[in-house]
Amino acid sequence: MRTFSTYGPVNPEEHYVVSRAAELADFIKRVKLGRYIVIFAPRQTGKTTFFQWALDALASDTAETYFPIELNFEVYEDYSAPDFYSSLYRRICREIARVFQKRDIVPSEALSQLLENTKLTDHIAMMEFFEQLGEILGDEKLVLIIDEFDGIPRDAVKGFLRSLRNIYVHGSMRKCPYSTGIVGVKSIAQLNLDRSISPFNIQDEFILPNFTLEQVSELLVQYTDEVGQAFAPEVVENIHRQTAGQPFLVNRFAQILTEDMNIPKTETIAMRHFSKAYAEILEENNTNLTHLVTNIRRDPRFKNILMEIVSYERGVRFSLRHELISELATYGVIARGADDRCEIVNPIYHYCILQTFKPIVNGLEKDYLPEDTDFLDYLTPTGQINMERLLDNFRDFIARVGFRILQVPETPKGYVGQDLLYAYLDQFVSLIRGVMYLEVQTGRGRMDLVIFHNAQKYIVETKIWEGQRRYEAGKAQLAVYLKSEKVSKGYYVVFDHRVEPEPCVETETIDGLTLRSYAIPVIQEAPSQQIQDST
Repeated sequence: MRTFSTYGPVNPEEHYVVSRAAELADFIKRVKLGRYIVIFAPRQTGKTTFFQWALDALASDTAETYFPIELNFEVYEDYSAPDFYSSLYRRICREIARVFQKRDIVPSEALSQLLENTKLTDHIAMMEFFEQLGEILGDEKLVLIIDEFDGIPRDAVKGFLRSLRNIYVHGSMRKCPYSTGIVGVKSIAQLNLDRSISPFNIQDEFILPNFTLEQVSELLVQYTDEVGQAFAPEVVENIHRQTAGQPFLVNRFAQILTEDMNIPKTETIAMRHFSKAYAEILEENNTNLTHLVTNIRRDPRFKNILMEIVSYERGVRFSLRHELISELATYGVIARGADDRCEIVNPIYHYCILQTFKPIVNGLEKDYLPEDTDFLDYLTPTGQINMERLLDNFRDFIARVGFRILQVPETPKGYVGQDLLYAYLDQFVSLIRGVMYLEVQTGRGRMDLVIFHNAQKYIVETKIWEGQRRYEAGKAQLAVYLKSEKVSKGYYVVFDHRVEPEPCVETETIDGLTLRSYAIPVIQEAPSQQIQDST
């Protein structure tokens, strides 16, 4: 039986796979046109598998003869340029030998002589080698794929790219390489080459996207066809929605549901199973989320820009000319939204960002509840959550602690309200053994906290005050979401950071749904500062 893979390239004989037929056809079309291609795909998006499929397709093309070579620069970061070129040449020779071995033919005498007598010492020698190789290959078209290009030594990158550019610009239809794919950077033009313009300004940029909903379904139905166990449609939709189709996370979800949880194969995989799998993913240290956390901690400036994106609906303009935005996009953390603003790519990443920047202890935990009150008091006699009382108490908690929310460690005051609500509900849900996850409706600003407990779903939307119009629009947005989730009542919490906030609690009916809304003032400064400002 095949399995869902989360490690290395996938093999259709051993693993369930997404064919990516449209993307593969697009990429091969560009190769056949002789393009020099820059491929953008963050780690663990299936790019290694994708390019192996592309090279196999080219090798089996009967209409034209392609000579595919695959290289990887990951290990070269600390090499000197001469050592890099020396090692690179040995790897090229091994790849050439592999192609001939796969074809079960012997290289020509001319090619053997060239490989034996050539020494690569720099980019000029490399360019001359490729020119001679092209003459020997004749009508065969060399296709070069370079994975993990970021690992190239800094003192080699400029000359290397200039040589490729020279081959592309001055080569004939027999140019060698005929087509090149460079994997690992968003755009070669973004490389910092002594602040000069990139020498590689002829690239055709190709983006390997995440899985679509249809592709997630394609992946899961393979399992169902082989094993007979079905996924409920809402589970498929929620896997795609929570991961935004990120290949590793999709496969990890499926792995947990089909292997780790030991669900009887006669039982349909339902939302109650999905909720448990989701909770497991959020708490485990899988390689994808570990990479995410490592990357967002690389630069202290990432925290402010990410918190601005997740907290304010007006967002941050997406521009790859901005160094921080470019880096976060390259890491696969953010993407360009439909309105050209930055968006977190999926709700799981959004959750991890909040967890990464949330203090372990905020110092206010003992003030969450009034005296002689326990979190269990917010459960009804039948075991349901009394969300109205729970959120009323949170509003009162913010009023009780007053200016002390400004003292929460490592939290900019612009985001402290949302952080505290998340921490408050997280502690409650953990105590009652429920499950809480995020729904990020736009990838920024608007965040829904979805709580599952005792077969019931509770939805709390949270925002920061950005004007009356956005406040009212949020109610309508929440109503649409409640209807899609088949939930009759929702909760809307808006934190008001204005100098003269207007506290508000209201319950109203929109399209037959009940909405309870809170506008909660957030203290802006300590009393001592207020006194100083008035003197």
